[in-house]
Amino acid sequence: MASELPAVRRMASLRAAFGASLVARTRPQSVGLALPSPAPRSAWAAAMEPTPRWLAGLRFDNRALRALPVETPPPGPDDVLSTPRPVPGACFSRARPAPLQRPRLVALSMPALALLGLEASEEAEVEAEAALFFSGNALLPGAEPAAHCYCGHQFGQFAGQLGDGAAMYLGEVCTAAGERWELQLKGAGPTPFSRQADGRKVLRSSIREFLCSEAMFHLGIPTTRAGACVTSQSTVIRDVFYDGNPKYEKCTVVLRIAPTFIRFGSFEIFKSPDEHTGRAGPSMGRNDIRVQMLDYVISSFYPEIQAAHTCDSDNIQRNAAFFREVTRRTARMVAEWQCVGFCHGVLNTDNMSIVGLTIDYGPFGFLDRYDPDHVCNASDSAGRYTYSKQPQVCKWNLQKLAEALEPELPLALAETILAEEFDSEFQRHYLQKMRKKLGLIRVELEGDVTLVAKLLETMHLTGADFTNTFYLLSSFPAEPSESAEFLSRLISQCASLEELRLAFRPQMDPRQLSMMLMLAQSNPQLFALIGTQANVTKELERVEQQSRLEQLSPAALQSRNTDHWETWLQEYS
Repeated sequence: MASELPAVRRMASLRAAFGASLVARTRPQSVGLALPSPAPRSAWAAAMEPTPRWLAGLRFDNRALRALPVETPPPGPDDVLSTPRPVPGACFSRARPAPLQRPRLVALSMPALALLGLEASEEAEVEAEAALFFSGNALLPGAEPAAHCYCGHQFGQFAGQLGDGAAMYLGEVCTAAGERWELQLKGAGPTPFSRQADGRKVLRSSIREFLCSEAMFHLGIPTTRAGACVTSQSTVIRDVFYDGNPKYEKCTVVLRIAPTFIRFGSFEIFKSPDEHTGRAGPSMGRNDIRVQMLDYVISSFYPEIQAAHTCDSDNIQRNAAFFREVTRRTARMVAEWQCVGFCHGVLNTDNMSIVGLTIDYGPFGFLDRYDPDHVCNASDSAGRYTYSKQPQVCKWNLQKLAEALEPELPLALAETILAEEFDSEFQRHYLQKMRKKLGLIRVELEGDVTLVAKLLETMHLTGADFTNTFYLLSSFPAEPSESAEFLSRLISQCASLEELRLAFRPQMDPRQLSMMLMLAQSNPQLFALIGTQANVTKELERVEQQSRLEQLSPAALQSRNTDHWETWLQEYS
């Protein structure tokens, strides 16, 4: 008990400091004073922050805020930092996390925090400091919270200024190992980019992001990391099932860690008015800032490219090498997704990392029954971001990045690089990973491509579970006498007849489908113009498949599945 007293006292002192910090933040408003400028923080503001102990070793060096333009917020009351507004001529805008009521630690990832040089310590001390500093209720010495300005193409349409509406850059931690990690709080409150939202995240979505970030890392997939998840007694209203029945949910913050959170959309702030939406980037025409961003990103995160082109008379070849490497990293990243059945769900250009990481875990999902047309985002009614379309969507997003880099990288050169690199790099990495999953590592045959394609086709036809199929194939028997039992286990995890009928249930009203088919016959130009051909084709396939399933019995389905798997296993063996 005596050994626990220092930690208990430490926790009590932190709680007291936390209470004092809240009082300090509310006091200026009560006497009519404005908050001091957040950067640089005044001695008054620094004195109000509690002193960390477990986190005291974190050393901040916020290079991004020195290298890139930061908006000077307009004068006004305390909440001016979070007032929604266009942010022209800047890559960041100063922000301040909004305090939460009684923050409480939900989970820590020590492997992620070890990147920052942090080690496990007294449990009470760790929990108290994590709840206080990783909720945003107090700032670590050297932290300079800011919100990043970026734009994006959302579902194929340019949306104009977006930015960090629910996330805040805290700063960059430099470690003894010579590494630099950006810290970000997701769900810390409103920023100039929150628009009509509240800048908050809730417990269920935060737990999903925390778990998936770390799971993806341990699957060997490039990703941002999650260091902590902190919830609170503060609440916001959310319509969980989008059914008109909103309820209160707890505000929660996730500490995210990455080399950088700069994304493709960061370079779209210079875009001229879009021909389809009419929207423009807030820094339209500011090529000087585009040059600054390229210099910063390449020198900071692609130093080998910067070093190789220091003697160039201009930066075109350097920028071309940079775009080539971004293309390759993105191709490898999405190949990794396809190999584990990961669906991102919202692959807009503002959700694509400039360093090739999986970023922004929102409505993501993983395949259960293998379905190449699986959609994990309820908002994606057109199926733009289905599982099978992810590689081509990433390539499309790279095309938009190429357009955003002009004139510093001529578009024709960027498009040549994209055509040369993406498909070949994706196919190479995808096949390499699939060979490993299937144990085809001693001899590489040209027929492996066909073997993988037929496996996926067999999984689709039989409604096989994506992950369980590979798990079972890892125990493929060497002895022919065990083949029958193995085949039985493989078939047992396939979808039942009821599940398949539900999965292939037509989604269009029969009258609507009939009208679309009549339009296709009578006015094919108009039919093509309204862009529903792919949906109608897919619906016809569903109707045909549904008709076949209605005529099947469970026994006939099992017999059919057996035939499909026996055929593929013969090729596999």
